[in-house]
Amino acid sequence: MTAKPRGRPSVNLRILPSSMSVLAICAGLTSIRFALQGQPHAAMALIVAAAILDGLDGRVARFFDAESRMGEEIDSLADAVNFGVAPAMVVYASLLSASPAGWVVVLLYAVSIVLRLARFNALLDDATLPAYTREFFVGMPAPAGAIAVLGPLAAKLQFGGGWWSSPWFVCAWVAACSLLVVSRLPMKKMHAVAVPPNLAALLLAVLAIVAAAAFLFPYVLVMVAIAAYLCHIPFSVRSHRWLAEHPEVWGERPKQRRAVRRAIRRAQPNRRSMARLGLRKPAGRT
Repeated sequence: MTAKPRGRPSVNLRILPSSMSVLAICAGLTSIRFALQGQPHAAMALIVAAAILDGLDGRVARFFDAESRMGEEIDSLADAVNFGVAPAMVVYASLLSASPAGWVVVLLYAVSIVLRLARFNALLDDATLPAYTREFFVGMPAPAGAIAVLGPLAAKLQFGGGWWSSPWFVCAWVAACSLLVVSRLPMKKMHAVAVPPNLAALLLAVLAIVAAAAFLFPYVLVMVAIAAYLCHIPFSVRSHRWLAEHPEVWGERPKQRRAVRRAIRRAQPNRRSMARLGLRKPAGRT
């Protein structure tokens, strides 16, 4: 009987997504340590790193066909730590430790993230929802909420102290982020956004600029990203409402949907006329 040649031990890549989630938890908890030691730069960098890992672990799981119930639970718990507890503690230790109301608003934010994640998990099992709703988050997603709540800290690290770092403004900002997190506002998922082929080169140029800004002006980039995300919300709500009113395009690709919208606009050129706005011409004029 001949012995089989001993090869290199195989690596089970199915644990890679869960490993990334655990690394994200470590990054989130370590950010609290740096914040308590008065190092907000490192604390913010670790939360951003946790957000990047969170965005990658699901895609890695699908790529290696390694999706599992345990992995989903680990990812959900990681989100609660990284985007609920960690940002709340970083903001409190860096900006609100001297404010009596500071602890209340960071508790509100952390609880809002947990409630938002619970609702997200519940909606995953709801088979009664229309197909187009899968293209939208309900409320601000947890990673976006974590980056948004760090906005005043990013402004302080970039520009120094000012009204943006005062306790009253930070408390109001954190409370507003908490409301967006638990709101019912539809927010477009990034992977559901389709870029027309003629804009692909422009998108690559923008990504190159963003990569350079991440090294040269990281806090300005964080503030610009927050502003851009907040500005996209009205457009996302409008898109959600339009899809709800046009079930015939739910199964169409983005290119076909854009064609339908253009056709509807051409068929209704006066949709924003004075009559639609409820205005009337002055008396005596024709």
